[in-house]
Amino acid sequence: MRSSTALTRTASGARPGESLTGGPARKLAALAACALLAAGCAKAGTAGTSAADGGGKGPVKVGLVYSKTGPLAAYGKQYLDGFKAGLSYATKGTGAVDGHKIEVEEQDDAGDPAKAVSAAKDLIGKGYKVLAGSTASGVALQVGPIAAQNKVLFISGPAAADKVTGLNTYTFRSGRQSYQDIRTAASFVGDAKGKKVTVLAQDNAFGQANVAAVKAVLGAEGATVDQVLAPPSATDLTPFATQAKTAKPDLLFVAWAGDTASALWTALNQQDVFTDTKVVTGLDLAASYPLFGPAGEKISFLNHYFGGAAGTPVEKAMVEAVTAAGGKPDIFTPDGFTAAQMIVHAVEAGHGSADDTSALVKALEGWSFDGVKGRTTVRPEDHALLQPMFQVRLTGTAAAAKPSVEKTLTADEVAPPVTPMAG
Repeated sequence: MRSSTALTRTASGARPGESLTGGPARKLAALAACALLAAGCAKAGTAGTSAADGGGKGPVKVGLVYSKTGPLAAYGKQYLDGFKAGLSYATKGTGAVDGHKIEVEEQDDAGDPAKAVSAAKDLIGKGYKVLAGSTASGVALQVGPIAAQNKVLFISGPAAADKVTGLNTYTFRSGRQSYQDIRTAASFVGDAKGKKVTVLAQDNAFGQANVAAVKAVLGAEGATVDQVLAPPSATDLTPFATQAKTAKPDLLFVAWAGDTASALWTALNQQDVFTDTKVVTGLDLAASYPLFGPAGEKISFLNHYFGGAAGTPVEKAMVEAVTAAGGKPDIFTPDGFTAAQMIVHAVEAGHGSADDTSALVKALEGWSFDGVKGRTTVRPEDHALLQPMFQVRLTGTAAAAKPSVEKTLTADEVAPPVTPMAG
């Protein structure tokens, strides 16, 4: 399913930032080989607690490498809004930890892994010991290894790819992952044994990841899983909607990203796919709700978050802060908020210093805290972020479309299997 999923980015595995459900167009960049940072790592002191003037307390420098522009820019803004609100919340409005100001430098990767790698290297070379962001999965999967090579704490953002979990000792995540999306989708099926499940997706990394995730979850529970994959460039989607109907699945899981989402849902509705099949997809950002058209009220949505979904005190604080700053909480706002909570907690363990990244890692492993969505835990074995997920219904169409929570699944109910830590 991505991160969260409406299929517009719909489905799990949303491109990290990838939310399932037709959201902004996302083009996952091909993963390139990660290169070792050539130079500059010796400047770690500049990110620590010692001040240049030798007197005061130096700042803790945090680099945010995220999609300020590009196909996932809307997700990037949500993340940034949440991060600013979370930093204020976690530091009680001071923006500092133990007297050390947290200074944030933003770098725009535009969703391009190559740009993200360049930005990460630049920040690490300047002494930054904490990196966060990664709106796209392709970015997270390249920045993570660089962080490990240079012993830098990296907290990925909306990136949903399951491979981010357990990637290495220094990589964490502040959002959900594809498995949690799929596990939420599976909750609509009940007993999967003997059921037929079809995945309708684009034939790209995002779509293929969703197929793999559905097979891993529902296939393992006895369901028969097949797929209907469309070229990402396809604009006439009727043939693929027809294939999905002909398959006659008990559950049709839709994992779709990009500008053709509206056309897809129209085709599925016109082919009467909803008459005999339960259709599940991810509910993405609010701007995507109208794209479902008349099909919206017929879909069973899995959801990472929408404004007002959780009803927790922490969510209330986030909503108030983001609204006061002129923003509006959306699907990936909690990812930024949670990242700030994690960074502040880790730095507190270092008494205001980020120099000892081993200490930062140790502070986060096993940490359980009250997050926007409820009780949230960083699993020590692989750094999976255990959190609640939602079953959601959409009522109304066009601008009147509104989501509501039908069921909240506990963190344990959607927890991914433990992934052995890669390094």
